[in-house]
Amino acid sequence: MKFGPVAASEAEGTILAHSTQAGKTRLKKGLRLDAESVSQLVDSGIETVIVARLDEGDVDEDSAAGRIADAFAGSGIEAAAPATGRVNLHATGPGLFRADKKRVDTFNAIDPSITYACLNDRSVVAEGDMVATIKIIPLAVFGASVDKAAALIAQEGFSLVKPFRPYRVGYVATTLPTLKPKVMDKTRDLTGSRLAAYGSEIVATAEAPHETGALAAELERIAPESEMIVVFGASAVTDADDVIPAAIRRAGGHVERVGMPVDPGNLLVIGELDGKPVLGAPGCARSPKENGFDWVLARLMAGEAAGSDDVAAMGVGGLLMEIPTRPQPRVTKQAPRSRGVGIVLMAAGRASRMGEGAGHKLLAEFDGEPLIRRMAKRALASRAETVVAVTGYRAGDIAAALDGLDVTTTANPDYAAGMASSLKTGVSALGDDISGILILLGDMPGLEAAHIDRLIDAFNDNGGEAIIRAADGDHRGNPVVLPVRLKPDVMRLEGDVGARALIEQSGLPVIDIDIGPAARIDVDTPEAVKAAGGTTERV
Repeated sequence: MKFGPVAASEAEGTILAHSTQAGKTRLKKGLRLDAESVSQLVDSGIETVIVARLDEGDVDEDSAAGRIADAFAGSGIEAAAPATGRVNLHATGPGLFRADKKRVDTFNAIDPSITYACLNDRSVVAEGDMVATIKIIPLAVFGASVDKAAALIAQEGFSLVKPFRPYRVGYVATTLPTLKPKVMDKTRDLTGSRLAAYGSEIVATAEAPHETGALAAELERIAPESEMIVVFGASAVTDADDVIPAAIRRAGGHVERVGMPVDPGNLLVIGELDGKPVLGAPGCARSPKENGFDWVLARLMAGEAAGSDDVAAMGVGGLLMEIPTRPQPRVTKQAPRSRGVGIVLMAAGRASRMGEGAGHKLLAEFDGEPLIRRMAKRALASRAETVVAVTGYRAGDIAAALDGLDVTTTANPDYAAGMASSLKTGVSALGDDISGILILLGDMPGLEAAHIDRLIDAFNDNGGEAIIRAADGDHRGNPVVLPVRLKPDVMRLEGDVGARALIEQSGLPVIDIDIGPAARIDVDTPEAVKAAGGTTERV
């Protein structure tokens, strides 16, 4: 591949290296220039463009990424469509992500132009989580390197997601006068939530005084109806002959290991009774924060061994005190943690272009209802997780128009400072339980819930790692979906600027989704309201 400047008039058949504005048309990076696009460049007065010229045997970035992804044989994982030389890989269901580090390292040594990045081996993932990404760095790559990469990634065990199997779990707690019943109840409920994340449930519970004989009797009693047993001791284990390991042996079981090189989680007991795993939980498992108990539990739920040698190998990376990376299970019986897209509905502006006597554009009526209510209802009808409406100018009237809808309204007292302050207000109100932020202007009457869903689908298909922008053909429009990783950048915006300032500077892929004219129809003036089929507010 040859990379560099060429005369625009001689660029037919090359690949455009940088997005270029040619008159009213924006030619995107990675476009294979044809006669029409070359004519657009020349007619716009552009004399030179930076391009890639493919040599014999070269493969363009999307074809290369797609060919490698098509060869991928990892079970429990599916590939999204290639875009900008990238293919994201997602878990098809919950499970334990496995990656063979030696083979991944070999893959990444084939050619610096071809990369594979993935989660840590044995990461717990949910359905739809991105587990890996294939990225082609330049605009094209040597075909022989693509073939080598495809052959390696096709090998069984390169990466996969091992599904969790549900267990019927017995739960036993020992008691001491110093241990409050409230703590015991909270621990049992939290453990139930932990198990539910793997599709498992507590089917038998028992309490026993904190002494070997009493605990052994309860273990024997609940073992027949359980496939796994979890024991919480009222006092921490301090020796291999302490109450929990001694009770496992007295009940006829075997103790595999007492203690593990993971902190928090050092005081874990691992054993078996009647061929069923028995875990003596460390005291830190009374907290929802990640600990060594979670590591062993995940392996067992995925059908993997958790023997003494396996646990002994957990020391590197086992210092967890300052790095709580896993979402915390909920104590109450609530829906699973949401990682969907949240909508910020922008409704704080002055609508100054409407002029005197025409009222607020967001209170103009379309089909008998205020425009802002129409927009909110369409946002709610989409697959977004939550909708936050930001109010400012005439906040009371806007909130009244939204009355009765499942929309969170949040007022921005500094709305006059510009769009950035309203955007920050809305993003803050969304919280952290989201993967994407969809910025929805309140004055786009042509937008339907189906348009919003197309943007959300594109965002999910790209693993939540690309900016998704609505377009009308070659013209950029709204709404825009931002990955949640850009939240800190949003919170640094100042003045009358919106998401556009971030899009060009983020370094993330920007994918335009053509939704037609609805992407560009807004109503800033009375004439625009009328042209779109509305009537201005009566004032």
